[in-house]
Amino acid sequence: MTNKSKISNPKFHTGYTIFLIVASALSRLIPHPPNFTPIASIALFGGRELPKKLSWFVPICALALSDIFIGFYDLKILVSVYFSFLISVFLGRKLKQNFTLGKMLGLATLSSAMFFIITNFSVWKFSPMYAKTLEGLGLCYFYALPFFRNELTGTIFYTTIIFGTNEIIKIILRRKNYASKITN
Repeated sequence: MTNKSKISNPKFHTGYTIFLIVASALSRLIPHPPNFTPIASIALFGGRELPKKLSWFVPICALALSDIFIGFYDLKILVSVYFSFLISVFLGRKLKQNFTLGKMLGLATLSSAMFFIITNFSVWKFSPMYAKTLEGLGLCYFYALPFFRNELTGTIFYTTIIFGTNEIIKIILRRKNYASKITN
């Protein structure tokens, strides 16, 4: 699968890409295990499928939209979440060239790891939950391991669903386009 399989109507492609991102972000509003969310998946997908400016803007807006309903929290920790999300957009942009299933899953795993490292460091640094020592930092990461498991599992699950849905839509549209050329 390469980017050569782009859908011929860029406005339609951008529209359904935004739809998939917003729908995925709204899935954060339904009950789910802690951190089993599509956050990194949305960013990876947006990075790969959207034009450059939109690839940074749409996923962040989708996250902010769902955060309006979920609730905002400490600004310094919130910034770390959004920053890690932007790293995932950057990684998704790496999927524009030479897309493979292995590369997609590898970058999904890296996105989850970056989210875990950045956000838990931020929790340690900016919240009163842990002592500001190496031991406190270690405890912060240790107690976050179950959340990391959910984050990683959720990211791989949603990345597979979002990218898979995208590929299925592309195949259907190519077949329709091919069928209409034959009948014309």
